[in-house]
Amino acid sequence: MNADNETLKMNEYQQEQLEALKIVRRGLSQIGDRERMELIEAIREYMQFRQSVDRFLNRYFSDVCNRTCYLSRTSACCSKDGIITFFADTVVNAMHATPAQLDRLEAVLNRVNEGHRCVYLGSHGCTWTVRPVVCAMFLCDRAMAAVFGVAPEAKKEWESLRRQEKLFKWPDRPVLFDLLEKMFLDLGYRSTLMHLNLSPGLLRVKKEAGLI
Repeated sequence: MNADNETLKMNEYQQEQLEALKIVRRGLSQIGDRERMELIEAIREYMQFRQSVDRFLNRYFSDVCNRTCYLSRTSACCSKDGIITFFADTVVNAMHATPAQLDRLEAVLNRVNEGHRCVYLGSHGCTWTVRPVVCAMFLCDRAMAAVFGVAPEAKKEWESLRRQEKLFKWPDRPVLFDLLEKMFLDLGYRSTLMHLNLSPGLLRVKKEAGLI
C-alpha cells in the first residue's frame, strides 16, 4: 500500500499530530549539543512540576482511577479519537523519548483509528513518554468527589498544582510553552498546534499583558 493510500486512512486529527511530530523531530535534529542542553535546562522546572503531579496522582488517585476507569476501559479522558495537545507537549515528549519510541508514535498516527478511543491509547496505556499536560491534569468529577470528600488536604494541593500549570502555558507572562513554539518558529517551522502564537484568544491574552 502506498503512502497516499495510508494518508487516506488518517483523519484530520492524526495528520495534524503527525505533522507536528515530524516538525519537532526535524527541528531537534538541526540544533547542536549546546542548544540541546539549553533546551533541557529550559524544560527542567516543568519536568519537576510534572513529577509533582505524578506523585500527587499516585498518592491520591491511583486506586480510584484504576478501579473505576482504567480496568473497565471507560476513562472519559481517553474516550475521544484524540486529545488536545500543545506544540510544546510534542517538544517535551520528543526530548525525553527514544527514537524508537517516537517511531512508534509515528506508526500509531499512520494507522486508521477504527474505534472511538484516543489514537494514542495502546494495550499498555498511553504511548507518549511524557503525556500531554491536558491528560496529566485531567480528573473527572466522580474521582474528585470520591477523593476530596475524605482528603480535603488533597483538594488544596490539587488547586496549587492547577495554579502552577498556568505558569508554564498561560501566556499572560513569558512562559515555557510560548518559548518552545517561538524556538521552532525561528527555525522556520509552523504548526497548527502552536496555539500560543496562532490562537486569537491566547494572542489577545499576550497583547493585554504587553507581550506583543
